Amino acid sequence: MNHRICLCLPTNRACSATLTAIHAEAAYAADRFGADVQLLILDSSDDPTRAGHARTVAALPPVPHVTVHHLDEYAQRVFLHRTIERAGLPDPDRLLHLMLPPAVSYGACTNRAFLLAAALGCDSLHRRDSDSTYQVHAGQPVFPVHHELPHLGRPATEAAGSVTRTDLAPELLHRPVSLAGASFIGEISVDIGEMRRLDEGVYHDVVSLWAPGDWPEDRKRHLVEESFTGAGTAPFTGDRATLTVVDPMRVDMCNIAFDRAIYERIPLPPATDTIGSDYFLLHVVHDAVLPGILHNRHIENFHTPERRTDTGFPAYQRRFVKFLLSMLHFHHVYDRMADEGAALLDERHRVRADRIVEFLRESTDLDRAENVWRLDRVDTAYRKLGGRYAAFADQLARERGRLLDEAESDIEDYAYLVEAWPALIEAART
Repeated sequence: MNHRICLCLPTNRACSATLTAIHAEAAYAADRFGADVQLLILDSSDDPTRAGHARTVAALPPVPHVTVHHLDEYAQRVFLHRTIERAGLPDPDRLLHLMLPPAVSYGACTNRAFLLAAALGCDSLHRRDSDSTYQVHAGQPVFPVHHELPHLGRPATEAAGSVTRTDLAPELLHRPVSLAGASFIGEISVDIGEMRRLDEGVYHDVVSLWAPGDWPEDRKRHLVEESFTGAGTAPFTGDRATLTVVDPMRVDMCNIAFDRAIYERIPLPPATDTIGSDYFLLHVVHDAVLPGILHNRHIENFHTPERRTDTGFPAYQRRFVKFLLSMLHFHHVYDRMADEGAALLDERHRVRADRIVEFLRESTDLDRAENVWRLDRVDTAYRKLGGRYAAFADQLARERGRLLDEAESDIEDYAYLVEAWPALIEAART
């Protein structure tokens, strides 16, 4: 057998069709590439939904070299508790809270997958989402693992012969391929399409707030046009893959694979109720100038209706606002990482976590004025839209101080987790 890989699906919603489809991708990886596939389903759904998932998993046909692990939150907590205990780190309760928080955390669920992948002895992790599906071409599903499996962890020079094109400086060809990914087609990835339909100008004002405050207007306009649109709507017609330093705007976390050398060094930000908090590693790989494979096996994205209900709407909008506020800190870190470039890597091309911790800690000293300005702009925009947007603006006004504090404390928590990560990975692996 070749690689042992972890094909992972975190979920907190009913997705039996996705479970069946991802199992087919696992079978494809085992059959086509001789991979030993650990199919990991991290299930945070309610009891009836999880029971439905368990029935779906039980009905999956056995496939050679595919092992299915369906873990509810209790099983995940037991694993984390044992791992944290074995790591012998101070403040184990804080670590457990960051790894399995009571609220939604896109980063934390993937961090649990990273630790479990280490425990299962995997060489790479391949992540999918429960609110997406595979495209179909010539009657066959279009599986991203087709481009992810062959080259991860290998020197880029070995991949150069089998991709469509290479867009990589010659001096980078000896570095390992650290990431392989594509994007999505279909609905925009952030559920704010209604805002755009109501008022294009308000949509521009709000989405532009994720740019650094000092960007010129034309650069912000370009960012707004690109944001959350993935690969558009054109369906797959044939394979294209580029060996390159992958632009984080061109890939999505529903369609990504990382070599273990990346996720065993750096976890994702564990911030709760913050969309986009799981994208940090894409920037690390890019800014450290590590090669990746950018392909076109895009996944089809759709939105579950829950985000538009009376309870789901304000919860989702709050996650979106927290994303905007997190950018004050992350843009600083991205700039520092980009300045550092290849110096972010040690002599074995591994990311130097200590430098990233340093940049994160620096960012917690930034003036909050830019985030106060962001909240003012959101308030104005949402009141202009009226209805439930105005009602959400009232909620935001009551929470201002708390949101500003959380944007900062989320970064402090992340720096703490990055420091603890090597011991957690070591404890998981043993």
